[in-house]
Amino acid sequence: MAVLQKIRNRSGLLLLAIGFALFAFIIGEAIQSGGFNSPSHNVGSINGKDIVFEDFRLKAANAEKNGQQGQQMTTIQAANQVWEQEIAIALLSEEFEKLGIRAGEQHIMENFKNDPNIGQNPSFQNEAGKFDVKKFKEFFKANPEQAKLLKDREKDAILNSKYQIYNSLVKGGMYTTDAEGKFKYELETNKVSFDFVSVPFSSIKDSDIKVTDEDYINYMKKHEKRFKSDGTREIEYVIIDDKPSAQDEKEVKDRVNGLLIGSVVYNKDTGKNDTLPGFKSATNISDFVAQNSDVPFDSIYKTKQELPAEHAEQLFALPVGEIYGPYMNGKDYCISKAMGRKSGAKAKASHILISWEGIDRVQKKEKRTKEEAQAKAQSLLAQAQSNPGNFMMLAMMNSDDSSAQQGGDLGYFGPDQMVKPFNDFVFNNPIGKIGLVESEFGFHVINVTDKQDAILLATVAQRINPSDATTNSVYAKATKFEMDANGADFAAVAKKAGLTVNPAIKAKPMDENFGNVGNQRQIVKWAYTDDTNVGDVKRFEIVNVGHVVAKLTKINKEGLMTVDEAKPMIEMIVKNQKKAEKIVAKMKGSSLEAIAKANAVAVQQGTDLTIENAMIPNVGMEPKVVGTAFGLAANKISSPIEGNAGVYVVKAKSVVKAPKIAKHDAYVNKLAPMAQQAASRIIPALKANAKIEDNRLEFY
Repeated sequence: MAVLQKIRNRSGLLLLAIGFALFAFIIGEAIQSGGFNSPSHNVGSINGKDIVFEDFRLKAANAEKNGQQGQQMTTIQAANQVWEQEIAIALLSEEFEKLGIRAGEQHIMENFKNDPNIGQNPSFQNEAGKFDVKKFKEFFKANPEQAKLLKDREKDAILNSKYQIYNSLVKGGMYTTDAEGKFKYELETNKVSFDFVSVPFSSIKDSDIKVTDEDYINYMKKHEKRFKSDGTREIEYVIIDDKPSAQDEKEVKDRVNGLLIGSVVYNKDTGKNDTLPGFKSATNISDFVAQNSDVPFDSIYKTKQELPAEHAEQLFALPVGEIYGPYMNGKDYCISKAMGRKSGAKAKASHILISWEGIDRVQKKEKRTKEEAQAKAQSLLAQAQSNPGNFMMLAMMNSDDSSAQQGGDLGYFGPDQMVKPFNDFVFNNPIGKIGLVESEFGFHVINVTDKQDAILLATVAQRINPSDATTNSVYAKATKFEMDANGADFAAVAKKAGLTVNPAIKAKPMDENFGNVGNQRQIVKWAYTDDTNVGDVKRFEIVNVGHVVAKLTKINKEGLMTVDEAKPMIEMIVKNQKKAEKIVAKMKGSSLEAIAKANAVAVQQGTDLTIENAMIPNVGMEPKVVGTAFGLAANKISSPIEGNAGVYVVKAKSVVKAPKIAKHDAYVNKLAPMAQQAASRIIPALKANAKIEDNRLEFY
């Protein structure tokens, strides 16, 4: 008590001391991070408009929580999705403002109507089942708390309405004229014939030309938009697996094998040896499994298809009371005992559902009373019983259930998974039985198509995990490698340690997947930290994997792609340009024959070619060559033309113009879909010209 009293008396001093300690900690952190200058409160900006992090974080958290199409999203996936949404909203909102686009009440209500959660809500529908604006307004007038929740929906509705107006304007402005249809007609129908000499690029060996990094850079600069890079970090790495050793595996196997025959154990309480029963003779099998297995006892009967595929035949054929194993199931070392069998444990059935007005949970194909539904169901029952092979077609044509698309097939199911009348019919009748039952969903014409027997197994499964000794050994190896590799040749140190260096990962700032180890945001984040330099090495502990030791090998800054990144895309093009220079130098002469002779090739002919179909026989698609021929006067020889497959010189022979036609509607219709696709290019076009600052790396 005296000690407690002293603590109470000095609590003020303690709190003051703690306060000073916390203050000192904060000061220290501030000094370490460069003073009191805090990082940006904004996750980024779009054309000068800041995106506040707290607002962004809430949106990203909601996106992560709700997922996409029912799938779980990671924090980074959610942040990336919301970032793209913020960019689109900001850029489009600017356009709406410039154009003076406004959304009135009618637009907003139309947007609400098209939202299934609102438009199809019975609270807002009239007697005809249609969205009723009056009922909608009355509901929120009578429920002011609900009206507050509607405000956010209203903001989205306004934005969507404006976008629909904007989209309509873009589509309305992107139409195809008759002049464009005429031009398309001429491209397809005007024909040109010419003689030509072709010297293919393949006539010059790659070893006969020299391509430098500067050549690749010059090509990228000429096509800068195609070769923009956001900047990357290149990271090579080794994986040091924390996996069970041979000794770990042996210990688990010995332990499980020992359970088969029982054991004698000394009892400290009684001072005597106790004989523990083995797996086969144990009387309380569920307790035995609970005490000895990493996987709990499962009292559910399993069909053969539900058993481990590699051992399904042996397990399913196991007589009751007998044991199978030991065997491996994934990472578990197992023994299984057959406890019982059950015939017809799972069933498969098809049905035709006929519902009636008043059952709202079913989308009916037609309106009908209960009496009419019963009559139709009985008619279908008679048809199915007289011709069971036609059941699938009857279901597809008549069933009110979504299973109609599968011919009424409901797949396999266990007892009590279906409504009681349906369940009782299926499990109380043999395969092939067709009958009729009524449930809360309507009348079911049922066809029992299959049944499966099942077995009850008691399984002792022990996971083969690395022991503490193994984990400690792996940790020591990973730590030693990290220290040895710092400032040394990474590949040489890895080879000496018996490790494999994985190819370098090119990571973008907001990437999270990392090579063979999946989601490892921590490694990417480390590579982008200001105090991480090229050549730095760091070890990362990865759950269920072991250790990754990573080395930052290169920093590629924002701007043009690196030569290594672009080379796979443009190597052939740049090489062909170099080859073209050599070929052009030899394509001299006053006639095609002279040029052909100088290059040891023959003069060839191109006949009745069009711009739309510029396929030159024995050569390939060469639109530049055909286009040049159209522009030449008769018997005029062109300058050398660098094409797709080689260098060409052409001599025009004749051009046959397309006959005039009164209308070009068919050609206008061909072009129209291309014009309508313009709306899909709005965001990329706006984004390309926007000033976007991305600070997400500070927060994620």
